[in-house]
Amino acid sequence: MMEEQSASYTVDDALMSSGFGKFQILILSYAGIGLIAEAMEMMLLSFVGPSVQLEWKLTSHQESMITSVVFVGMLIGAYSWGVVSDNYGRRRGFLFTAIVTSGAGFLSSFAPNYLSLISLRFLVGIGLGGGPVLGSWFLEFVPAPSRGTWMVVFSAFWTVGTIFEASLAWMVMPKFGWRWLLALSSIPSFLLLLFYAITPESPRFLCMKGRTDEAVDVLEKMARLNNVPLPSGRLVSEKNIELDEVSGSSESTTLLTGAEESDSIDKDEGSDFGGFKSVGKLLAPKMIRATLLLWMAFFGNAFAYYGIVLLTSELSNGNRICAKEEVESVHSNNASLYKNVFISSFAEIPGSLLSAMVVDRYGRRLSMASMLFTSCVFLFPLVFSRAEILTTISLFGARLCIAASFTIVYIYAPEIYPTSVRTTGIGIASSVGRIGGILCPLVAVALVHSCHQTTAIVLFEIVVFLSGLAVSFFPFETKGCRLNDTEVDMSMS
Repeated sequence: MMEEQSASYTVDDALMSSGFGKFQILILSYAGIGLIAEAMEMMLLSFVGPSVQLEWKLTSHQESMITSVVFVGMLIGAYSWGVVSDNYGRRRGFLFTAIVTSGAGFLSSFAPNYLSLISLRFLVGIGLGGGPVLGSWFLEFVPAPSRGTWMVVFSAFWTVGTIFEASLAWMVMPKFGWRWLLALSSIPSFLLLLFYAITPESPRFLCMKGRTDEAVDVLEKMARLNNVPLPSGRLVSEKNIELDEVSGSSESTTLLTGAEESDSIDKDEGSDFGGFKSVGKLLAPKMIRATLLLWMAFFGNAFAYYGIVLLTSELSNGNRICAKEEVESVHSNNASLYKNVFISSFAEIPGSLLSAMVVDRYGRRLSMASMLFTSCVFLFPLVFSRAEILTTISLFGARLCIAASFTIVYIYAPEIYPTSVRTTGIGIASSVGRIGGILCPLVAVALVHSCHQTTAIVLFEIVVFLSGLAVSFFPFETKGCRLNDTEVDMSMS
């Protein structure tokens, strides 16, 4: 038995022996560019809508649709690209997303009318929906002990993108207008296409598909670049290892290795074009509890995150309007808008640092729940008073905590699913989050505009609190565990 074990190794063994070296830094850089691209395309919605409304004399409903269609596209894209990635490879998944995002993003700067702009921004949303594919791809190259910390570092690229977009808008919009901002914001997506040829496929995906020779090639390149040797023996997929060969492991054992061998995922069973088999696995008795709780967490995090971003400006404007004071045009002081968004974006820097400090020390569940409940504490004073300084401090603190929670949920989501449905699982969860992003401006911001600010704050409190409860009931902790290649029973804690 011992001789057989020494004659083989798994992808996780190779990652552990390799550590986090130059190869992973290159993977992180490429995936990070993708996250920057997504953040920039999302943040520019804060600037383009008001400018287009003025230029084309749009109604407020038409202006809001410029934002809403992007979320609708992301909802569709998150599911679609997840299915493509799980069936045809991570590389093919993010190739298509980069093509769609860069092409539609650049062309939207030449949109001659409202309908063409809406259509192109919808396509941009479909492309942006593939963002989780890059996250899953990067995750599958990171050794288990440091996975949480490095996923936080990866998530920090989102903050870089938001700050960079606010800076770009501040410089470009006053002189050149919204079309230049749209064109320049598509550049990071083009960079993904430029360097696509040198990106490797995930060796974990290749093993899952039985393509072990290709997986070995990738791991050998990793070992050479990191200047370390691979473990001796032949590469095997973890799903083919007998249960008694891994049952003795402790902290680094496969996630939930209590599953029976009959639960293991079959080797490539053919294409799943509509993703129905994958969705069926996510909602099977073994996984349904974790899946539904994860959906609640994604919905609450997205609803709160985008809502807090919007409330940063909406609450102060709403207070003045409802007090029937003299109010200058919302669009008359664009420089102030860019400045406020730029400053508020910095709340995510301490949020990223905080999540990096706690995610591998205290675990995913405790860290997420703590951030969500703390966000409730920050928002609570706004139920009774919305003085300017109190509003600024409360929303800054709430955004800090929600940013940290959102970072951790994107770490936890791909860790709980087996390789064959990992990107589909996180893609669908991300789609549910997009529903929160769609509903947030339609519900919460509408309440502020109709002078029901207290009701809006209470609504946020309820959603965030319920999300914290959902996280508290997650069936298991994934800190320090290897990624799982087999279906396991996630219905029991």
